[in-house]
Amino acid sequence: MIISCPPSGRAITTTAALTRALFGEQLDRHHEPWRKLFGTEPFRFREGLSPEERSALSYERLGLVNAALDDPVEFAGDVQRLTALHEWVGPVDPGLGTVASIHYNLFLGSFFDHSSGQPDHDMREFAELRRTGTFLCTEAGHGNSASQLETTATYDHAAGEFVLHTPHADARKFMPNTSSTGGAKSAVVAARLIVDGRDRGVFLFLTPLSDENGNALPGVEIRRLPQTATAPVDHCITSFDHVRLPREALLESEYGHLTPEGAFASSIGSPRRRFLKSIGRVTVGKLCMSGYSLGVTRHAVAVAVRHAFNRRTAGVTSGGSVPLFAHRSHHTPLLESVATTYAATLLHRAAVRRWVEAAEHGQDSEREDSERFTAIAKGWITWQARGVMTECRERCGAQGLFLANGIAGQLAANEGTITAEGDNLVIWVKAAGEMLLGHFTPKQPCDRDPATRDLADTAFLQDLLGDVERIWHQRARRRLRSSPPGDPLNRWNNTVNSALKLVDAHAVRQAGQALLDAAAEATDDEARQQLALLYRLFALRQVTAHSGDLLADGHLTGAQVRELQDASEGVVATLVPHAGTLVAAFAVVEDVLLDHPITRPEGFDGRSGGGGGGARGARPPAAGPRGSAQRRRRDEEFWEQH
Repeated sequence: MIISCPPSGRAITTTAALTRALFGEQLDRHHEPWRKLFGTEPFRFREGLSPEERSALSYERLGLVNAALDDPVEFAGDVQRLTALHEWVGPVDPGLGTVASIHYNLFLGSFFDHSSGQPDHDMREFAELRRTGTFLCTEAGHGNSASQLETTATYDHAAGEFVLHTPHADARKFMPNTSSTGGAKSAVVAARLIVDGRDRGVFLFLTPLSDENGNALPGVEIRRLPQTATAPVDHCITSFDHVRLPREALLESEYGHLTPEGAFASSIGSPRRRFLKSIGRVTVGKLCMSGYSLGVTRHAVAVAVRHAFNRRTAGVTSGGSVPLFAHRSHHTPLLESVATTYAATLLHRAAVRRWVEAAEHGQDSEREDSERFTAIAKGWITWQARGVMTECRERCGAQGLFLANGIAGQLAANEGTITAEGDNLVIWVKAAGEMLLGHFTPKQPCDRDPATRDLADTAFLQDLLGDVERIWHQRARRRLRSSPPGDPLNRWNNTVNSALKLVDAHAVRQAGQALLDAAAEATDDEARQQLALLYRLFALRQVTAHSGDLLADGHLTGAQVRELQDASEGVVATLVPHAGTLVAAFAVVEDVLLDHPITRPEGFDGRSGGGGGGARGARPPAAGPRGSAQRRRRDEEFWEQH
């Protein structure tokens, strides 16, 4: 068995083609700036910091990110550039990823989205980061029912001001980063607009929270929350005691504004639809969270594979040793993780593309479809990230537990993406209901006899993924129709688990299709073949998991079910020699990768073998101090291929 990591020779050309397949035409403009920035010295991992010190460091680094932007407000409005930032920040600083996402997407992005109907705001202090922006929506008593928020902003006609107030403890804003860490802060606060005694629904209000020293302003109460197990961020609970805001604090648009006389006007009659329009940046946030998960997942895979080549262990004969990666038990889960990561990355590209197209010229139905697709993709990608990163952590053994090795801390931080911008289960339940109520039509089954088809045929595998999708759609519909009327909750409870299986099957089919499309579009023959192999490995795992249903419904034969294991093993064996090429295509920053002791041949203690005391693995990375001329040159040469 021939294995190599990192790639060399002909594999470099293939790596370049695979990188283009993953990152598309926006590689140089949207991704390369962040790739370069986060490889610099200020973003190097620092050992021994407390959570509070890490949080403060994240705000310092936010200033470096901001300095790299020509126009932070315009940046916040560019979804492709914004999501690209999220793909590169996680491996170096999860806390920075959180505060940057809040400041650029939720805070500045809300102003960008409301700019058409918004009074002129002087955004310089936010664009120059003299004040950091945060976003206060979720309340302690309304975690997943945001449209029922109870914070109020009552319009005082005589003063021409709003009075922002938290009526009771359950209405306090829960978890935003509002503490004194990071200096002066302002927020956009979601509150119920009361005009002339009438509730007009939830809108956003620009609200200063603290002075230049980070001290809370009068009427604003901020209390730190206990430390979380995720990214070290200054989470707080925040409330308001009759805080007065100027008339222009309301973020206005055609779907909600006050006339010069102080009367409420809107182009939308439904308060719920107005609310969803008002917090539209949460949908973009789903794309950001997905991008963040992809970045840390690709990095974890790169660390685990690099370690598997560096670390040697016993072979099958006495006295001999081989790289860990030589063992089928070790490289199978890693290659499966590579396949899943490719599929997830390409699904994210499809979701961003749909969102941009719908935002630019789509009708309401197209926008709703793209929002639903974004929610489905976010749930699937962030859950897959958890699974892949857990596998990578285990494949690194005890060394995977050290924060300095770039997996354990990012794995914990990824839990935040599963909950942020819509809890995964909640947004999938909503998507499931919509898919059952007419917003989804399953693909028609192929009329070919499965006995005439081959598991090596990608078209057959994709048809089988469609069959799984259709099976769960039919089951969910059947359970919905068979439930007795008169008890809507019971009827939905009887349906929801099958409906969630449908959502998962839909995400899998879409991810598989995105990977197939990338293979078809690849310009390099070897890259095309490797992408097709990754697709087969990805699809065979999914088909195997549902083989009983597929067999029972006549979509697979008994012989094909028995062949599934051999088919998967064959693909794995074919992919093994290309593992270095496939992972190098992630374009993980070499200086960040080699900052981890586990990826350096000398390990923690200066001895060879990745910290385990053995000989160097197959084609290991060059040793040397971080940022050495040799490594910089190699990094530059790699990108010249792109």
